[in-house]
Order: sequence, then structure tokens, then C-alpha cells
Amino acid sequence: MSRMKLIAGINPGTPLQFTFNGQELEGFAGEMVASALLRAGLMPQRVSIKRADPRGYYCGMGICWECAVLVPGDGVVRSCSYPLCAGLAVLTADGALP
Repeated sequence: MSRMKLIAGINPGTPLQFTFNGQELEGFAGEMVASALLRAGLMPQRVSIKRADPRGYYCGMGICWECAVLVPGDGVVRSCSYPLCAGLAVLTADGALP
């Protein structure tokens, strides 16, 4: 986890592995998917349906759906409010928004 940017004095939790579109990444147990993706430098997380514009983390409160990702088994979720767990597979949600 040496490539992650951490804040001094904050215990981030147990390190874990997850994937985004097949790319192996590192995060922390209980951390939101959006946070781990931002720390990994992965922005955008999807493209818009109409114009294929890049989209990603925006409001941070689960209202706007800009950070939508696809979690197999759970469907399209807001990455800003979906916690990581070990082995989680996350995919882009292009064209799959509710």
C-alpha cells in the first residue's frame, strides 16, 4: 500500500484488495469505493449515455448518481456510499443507470 496517499494521524483500517474493470487495486475495509478509486487516480468512473462525457465522484452524498458503478450481484450502486470489502469486483456502469 505504499502508493496510497494517507493522512497523518488517521488509522485507515485493514488493507484489502479489490478490482475495478479487472485492474487490481488496494483499499481499506469500510472505505467507500469512490474514495479508493480517487486515491488510485481513477477518474472518471464511467461515461454519460448521451454524449459519452466522463463522469465520476461529484456530490459525495449519494444524490447525483455521477459516481455510479456496477457491482455484480448488487447491480448499479453509488460508489460514494458503497463500502469496499475484500475481493470486491467493481465495473463501470456505462449505460446501466436506473
